[in-house]
Amino acid sequence: MNEDIAPRLRGWQQVWRLLAAAALGIPFWLSTGVLLPRGCVPDTCTWFAIGDPLLALGCLTALVWRRRFPFVIALTVAIASAASTLATGAGFLALCSLATRRRPLEIGIVSLAYVTASQFGNQLYPIQDPPDVLWADLGVPVLSAGTAVAIGIAVGARRVEVRSLRDRADSAEREQAARATQARTLERNRIAREMHDVLAHRISLVAMQAGVLDHRRDLPVEENRELVRGIAEASHQALEELRDVLGVLRTEPGRVEPPQPSLDRIPGLVAESRASGLDVTLTNTVQGDPSDVVGRTCYRIVQEGLTNAAKHAPGASVHVTLHGAQGDDLRISVRNSAATTVTRPPTSGFGLLGLTERLALAGGRLDHHPTRDNGYLLTAQLPWPHHSNEKRS
Repeated sequence: MNEDIAPRLRGWQQVWRLLAAAALGIPFWLSTGVLLPRGCVPDTCTWFAIGDPLLALGCLTALVWRRRFPFVIALTVAIASAASTLATGAGFLALCSLATRRRPLEIGIVSLAYVTASQFGNQLYPIQDPPDVLWADLGVPVLSAGTAVAIGIAVGARRVEVRSLRDRADSAEREQAARATQARTLERNRIAREMHDVLAHRISLVAMQAGVLDHRRDLPVEENRELVRGIAEASHQALEELRDVLGVLRTEPGRVEPPQPSLDRIPGLVAESRASGLDVTLTNTVQGDPSDVVGRTCYRIVQEGLTNAAKHAPGASVHVTLHGAQGDDLRISVRNSAATTVTRPPTSGFGLLGLTERLALAGGRLDHHPTRDNGYLLTAQLPWPHHSNEKRS
């Protein structure tokens, strides 16, 4: 079945079309009966009363399968309808239905057969036409065939247009669903990164302090209390920050998302790490105020570097260096010395991967490798163009 053919009609849709075709043939059949002479040949009267309606009924029945066998049914009905004035509507519908396929060769063959057969069908009834209307024997069939073809082509074009619009709507709906799925995935990844950045740092500090308590049994009571207090505070802060991150999932439309930490929060981050027992120093020579994206990325890099130092190099000294200016690059360095022997907490292994992705999105570069003194060096470089120095909201 060709793509231009509409799907099979339902019951009522099929019935009303056939009834319309039958109703179109009734005026032609009645007018033929009026024009027949009273003393017509018995065979002619019998054909008019019985044969003509039966042939019309056969044509209408054949039209039920016109969408399964469009060319064969249209050609058969077009030829047969020439012998039955009551089947005029059936022939018209057959030609119109075929024209919806918009195949010129098929339309031409059936139209020619329809017009030719009509010339022979006129001989069935002994009706004398006036000499000045003989042109109607050819003109009327040609006009009716042309009208049927024009209607069929218009219906076919409309059918294709509707199908095209429906396909476009389905395609747009699928694309919208795909974009929504992609947006949800990106949002999950973003939240997962934020949860890792927040929790990994706090839990690493807790693990480091707990490790000190486990290995240093000779600490004074006051230092023990300070470490326990630090563990409690870090745990409480981890829960608070986790609550803020999870709150993004429940954010209502119109509710402002809490601001993310930026470059100006790095001194506080270093101070918290130092208070938790990590030997960390900061050298900040950044000139200017970078954009939110650059500042937030810089904060996460330093946070991840301190987290990894606390995990993998407990007791080591850590030095954080920030350097850059507008129109140049912002360079971040987190370097730690060799670690002492302390039990290390399990690691997720996704921190540096997340940083690499975050740096790639910001157009920067990330490098990390061991140093010769058994330490570790994490460096990053972020672009800081001139137009990024805008007032942040």
